[in-house]
Amino acid sequence: MVQGYSKQLKMILRENGWSLMRQGKGDHEIWGSPSATKPVIVDNRIMSRHTANAVLKQAGIKAKL
Repeated sequence: MVQGYSKQLKMILRENGWSLMRQGKGDHEIWGSPSATKPVIVDNRIMSRHTANAVLKQAGIKAKL
């Protein structure tokens, strides 16, 4: 059974130079990168592979889950 994609997503973000900037509202986190113009919002309970891939696309990372 799938536990969610948040843990894998955060690992890929870290490997690509992204880091946690601050806690957002609810269970969301704001992630940033020195090379990025905009931060990325990451939910701690991502259950959809498509949502996780959309976050990676927003971050400019070509990896897919």
